[in-house]
Amino acid sequence: MPSWVPGAAGSAWDVDNLPYGVFTRVNEPDEWRRAGVRIGDHVLDLTPVLSDEVFATGSLNAFLARGRTAWRETRSRVRDVLTGEGHRAVAEPHLVPLGEARLHMPFEVADYVDFYCSLEHASNLGRMFRPDEEPLKPNWRHLPVGYHGRAGTVVVSGTPVVRPWGQRAPGTVPNTVFEPSARLDIEAELGFVIGTPTRLGERAGDFADHVFGVTLVNDWSARDIQAWEYVPLGPFLGKSFATSVSPWITPLEALEHVRVPGRVQDPKPLDYLRRREDWGLDLAMEVRLNGEVVSRPPYRGMYWTPDQMLAHMTVNGASLRTGDLFASGTVSGTEPGERGSFIELTWNGSEPIKLLDGGSRTFLEDGDTVAISATAGGVALGEVMGTIHPAR
Repeated sequence: MPSWVPGAAGSAWDVDNLPYGVFTRVNEPDEWRRAGVRIGDHVLDLTPVLSDEVFATGSLNAFLARGRTAWRETRSRVRDVLTGEGHRAVAEPHLVPLGEARLHMPFEVADYVDFYCSLEHASNLGRMFRPDEEPLKPNWRHLPVGYHGRAGTVVVSGTPVVRPWGQRAPGTVPNTVFEPSARLDIEAELGFVIGTPTRLGERAGDFADHVFGVTLVNDWSARDIQAWEYVPLGPFLGKSFATSVSPWITPLEALEHVRVPGRVQDPKPLDYLRRREDWGLDLAMEVRLNGEVVSRPPYRGMYWTPDQMLAHMTVNGASLRTGDLFASGTVSGTEPGERGSFIELTWNGSEPIKLLDGGSRTFLEDGDTVAISATAGGVALGEVMGTIHPAR
């Protein structure tokens, strides 16, 4: 049944979606932050409508911690409110037009893990940096490779991204320099938000018992800093300066209709990584540079699926906490126009992107704005956007 909210029925933000976020009205102080769901071009303020103070805590964490049964029941109540004319008189006064709302970080990030789950992305980078070797390292097809990021620099969409300083090696010169990054890049990713935690020493259970929903992620990357530092322990300062997420968290329940079998894997994964349900997701992503579409990465083709990421992340007994975020790594497809990073789109700067205004890009310049959006069978995910500010 469609919503009675004007403009919502039949849109990508109808009751089949209902992503959660945290907002204030434009003239309200930050201390008044509370949770809402997006419906059409409005935000429904949940605290007065559901008479539940968990939504007035300033983040979604307390709600996420309630677990899967509560998530399902709350979604059902909200759908009833937004489709039943009998609820309209009570709910309508608590609809806030998006233009009158400020969107905040939707949850407090406990830990952040970033994976490397696209076969095409990993292969492309392998060919660039190890042209005389096999593109993939021997472990890549046996486990979802990942690293721990910096939770404190995960920021909400729209937060300025300041060009980072770092140490890098210019070309083959043996000495290093300390300068602002000259190869600032993006990574178009899908993130997964943990609701139900685990105890230290136990593995995670079913994927949907722990993961509340998804959010679009841009894991900004300073490729020159990263290239010098990542051997032997992996990414560090080239990644930790900023990771942007959408202000909207789309519940897994809203994506049931786009679940697909994961990609065929060879060799067959170990038993703890065996897929027990279909958690591939048929999402169509779009990357825009200053408003111009430069890539359309297909998430459906990812080699490792999120249930496998979760299983691997906890197989050693590492605990989950409410608010943990783990991301897929760059989403890239088989075609040049499906690559989810500029290092791939320009083949490490050797093939600049030609823009409609006559300009070109290899890596990001100060003032550039990158926006990543996605759709999933008629459901839209919240956009993640950021603008590059000069180094300080």
